Amino acid sequence: MLVCQILKTKAPDVISVTPSQTMVEVLRLFRENNIGFVVVSRFPGADCLGTLSERDCCNAVAEHGTNAPMMRVADIMNRSVATCSAQDFLPSVMAIMTKRRTRHVLVMDGRAPVGVVSIGDVVKHRLDELLSNEQVLHDYIAGTGYH
Repeated sequence: MLVCQILKTKAPDVISVTPSQTMVEVLRLFRENNIGFVVVSRFPGADCLGTLSERDCCNAVAEHGTNAPMMRVADIMNRSVATCSAQDFLPSVMAIMTKRRTRHVLVMDGRAPVGVVSIGDVVKHRLDELLSNEQVLHDYIAGTGYH
């Protein structure tokens, strides 16, 4: 399965924040949008400066304690962004997630972010694939589903 096929099943927006926003502002955005990852850019549609995930926020709290919620995104964002293209195959993205120990991979078209693939997306699509294969095998064994 190609990454572009996964993106077709998701909301098309890549949510971004600015480097000057605070961590608590981003956490509110996470809650409001039921997400756990954002792109950091100077303005919507601008080049990606980095990313911020729930894990980055947890690490900031662990390191900076009660000061973390008011820290600027620029001070806690991940500048080493895991990326792929829309034409990459799902196993390649899974390998990136495993090697980089990340739950999100930013899908890029040149310098522009066009989507995000999360570990949840990977699990969903692998599960759908397994269930489909199971049904095909069941139909084959039962002698049904063929014309």
